[in-house]
Amino acid sequence: MSTGERKVSASLNRSVRGATPRLADLASTPESPRTPLGRSTSYGFGSPGASFRTEDEYVVIEIGSRFVRCGFPGESAPRCTLPFGPDEQRRAGDYRQWDPDYGHQRRKRKRGQEWGQEHELYRMDLSRVDLGLVEDKFERAMREAYNKHFLLDSKPRRILLAMPPRMPHALMSTLLDVLFTGFQAPSITLMSNPVLAAVAAGLRSALVVDIGWAETVVTAICEYREVRERRSVRAGKLLSEEMAKVLNAELDDDADSSAPKADVSFDEAEEVLTRVGWCKQNPRSNRRTVYFPAREAPVLEEFEDAVESPPPTVTVPFPKHTPPTELRVPFVSLAKPAEAALFAPEMTLSEFDDEDLPLHYLMYRTLVQLPVDVRRLCMSRIIITGGVSNLPGLKTRLLKELEALVQIRGWDIVKSYGKASASHEEKFRSQREDAELRRQEGDDMMSASLDPDAPPPAIPAGLQEPEVDIIDTKMTHLAVRNGPPPVSLIGGTIRGVETLGAWAGASLIAQQRIKGIVEIERERYLQHGLQGASREKEVSVVQQRQSMGPGLAKGAGERASWTLGVWA
Repeated sequence: MSTGERKVSASLNRSVRGATPRLADLASTPESPRTPLGRSTSYGFGSPGASFRTEDEYVVIEIGSRFVRCGFPGESAPRCTLPFGPDEQRRAGDYRQWDPDYGHQRRKRKRGQEWGQEHELYRMDLSRVDLGLVEDKFERAMREAYNKHFLLDSKPRRILLAMPPRMPHALMSTLLDVLFTGFQAPSITLMSNPVLAAVAAGLRSALVVDIGWAETVVTAICEYREVRERRSVRAGKLLSEEMAKVLNAELDDDADSSAPKADVSFDEAEEVLTRVGWCKQNPRSNRRTVYFPAREAPVLEEFEDAVESPPPTVTVPFPKHTPPTELRVPFVSLAKPAEAALFAPEMTLSEFDDEDLPLHYLMYRTLVQLPVDVRRLCMSRIIITGGVSNLPGLKTRLLKELEALVQIRGWDIVKSYGKASASHEEKFRSQREDAELRRQEGDDMMSASLDPDAPPPAIPAGLQEPEVDIIDTKMTHLAVRNGPPPVSLIGGTIRGVETLGAWAGASLIAQQRIKGIVEIERERYLQHGLQGASREKEVSVVQQRQSMGPGLAKGAGERASWTLGVWA
């Protein structure tokens, strides 16, 4: 190597040693900074260039009657869950919460208010709802979410709004006004909570049982379509009232006769229900089930020789009671509210209204009214969601009660045969016995045929095995090659499926950039409001492709009109 080459090599080595290290080298060093595991990563880092596409950025919002959940797409949980209560509605200058005696005072309901009304954002009956107050509550919650939890810049972002089905138009218009005018959202996509719950469970068809605050909604979904829906007022509100009645009765029994009657507040009843409330299970090995035809509900009777043991008790403190006390409540009594509010076993079926049915009857009647093929898909994909569904033992009890109803009544859509009820029951029992007998005889005849040249015995067509389809067999083998059989191959049995919730389904849909049916543009809404939506009787879930013709005035992805879908 010449002298000039040595000088050039030395200068290159000095420049390399003094150069700034690459980002890959910094990332590989152990002392480089890392993101903590507890901090969630923004969805903008999911794909290259996603953070620069501000027109596609979404904010996911779920609206309930008592809460608002907000977050970003691609995340498994919302950034915030904001409740509505008296503490969130304080005026400026209200410093009662810092009073030392404020936490020991029991709040009383105002005259004319219903149970838990101060903790609600809205209710479906708008005759007693102040929409101006609803607008102020919702706007205050959204400003807290944007300024305290989101920490976003001033760029407008699209909103994916998860809402309950069949919401009144006046209430929808109030909520949309806040999002369009107060937060300058360019567009809002509306999604139904039952469909999102099915998406979060990984299903296309399901029976979604949403046990909410004011009502329970049972929705049958087939291929992302809501094909049947029934409602009942037996939900969290009635459950909380029953818990308050049980606690008041226990406090009155424990207190003196001269003391005033106890009046448990809403916060105390909700805390006890959340912490120690539970639901009874179906009969175990030391119980037998007795069915009464007039009641059509399983009744449990204990065996007389059952081993008796002292019932367990739970100590519940009541610091706001006068005087403060600690009440020892039997653990069995804490299951009475769920029994009375959600199942009502002491009432006959004729005493219920169509909007007051127990939950297992509500699920059964929804399934009975479905077509056979849709019922087969839905009955093996039952999703029980909602705030009350977290009550221990409730999901198992609902599935067992539904299975008992199916065994008693079958899938007969007729409720009562009148004077022919006894003969119908006898006919139904004899048909089942005859079918079982014919099945056994057919098995015996096939096993007794030992001569291969003998003609096969005559088997009824209903007992013959169906022909094997080669294509179905091949697809089944391909599906189960890498794991257990998928849900699509299971049907005809009562089966529950867990879900991550409506917000998780909305987060998944927004991350995948799936275009919804109900998309409301800001300019069109500000011009016409909800009256600008087209009234279509049938709305397809799958978006049709738009061909590029010579007279095309709009872009391929722009719609000429928009519809409200299930909210129309």
